[in-house]
Amino acid sequence: MSEFTSDVRVVVVDRAPLFSAGVTFALSLVADVDVVAALRTASELADYVASSRVDVVLLDSGVLGGCAAACDRVSQASPSSRVIVMVQEDDDTELAGAVRAGARGYVRKDLSAEELIAAIRTVATGSSLISPLITGRLLDEFAAATRRSEGINEGASALSRRELDVLRLIAQGLNNKAIAQSLYISENTVKNHVRSIHEKLQVHSRMEAVVSAVRDGLIQVG
Repeated sequence: MSEFTSDVRVVVVDRAPLFSAGVTFALSLVADVDVVAALRTASELADYVASSRVDVVLLDSGVLGGCAAACDRVSQASPSSRVIVMVQEDDDTELAGAVRAGARGYVRKDLSAEELIAAIRTVATGSSLISPLITGRLLDEFAAATRRSEGINEGASALSRRELDVLRLIAQGLNNKAIAQSLYISENTVKNHVRSIHEKLQVHSRMEAVVSAVRDGLIQVG
């Protein structure tokens, strides 16, 4: 899906009612965004997405019931719903699990209203979003939560030079359109490269691809 023809339906899930109320108010001023629910737990979220159309979930990384579990439940109950994980400055505990569970965006909770709105629109149209400020922390947390298998993934050595170029730009937080403009190629070509990267690295998301490439020494972040 490249564009929504109706308002983007958003659910806010956060442990702090005041923060949730602030986000809800800010988004209420946006013409093409409709906050349909403000929830506090992973179980509430699972029940809601199973019964209602939700385009984007704004998910607190420290949500009661677990961020990774919430992402997994959303993926199972509503595959078309896309999750943006909102990360507190000192809260990295479940980010690796959220990556594996298919979260599509990662932003800091101290971002501006304009940045949040842009993130919602980016993820709603099918792109992924990785805030450069979070990338390093995601990599560190992922490495701490998993054990690297010996040697480099066979698929990693098969990545083409262009695929590595695409991966580096993904790591910088660029979406497909921005990558296409940077490399002077079409957006469809970028999508094909991303699909090939996923297949070769045996991953299911852009963030996992970045993690895998950094850990294998194929690209550097920072």
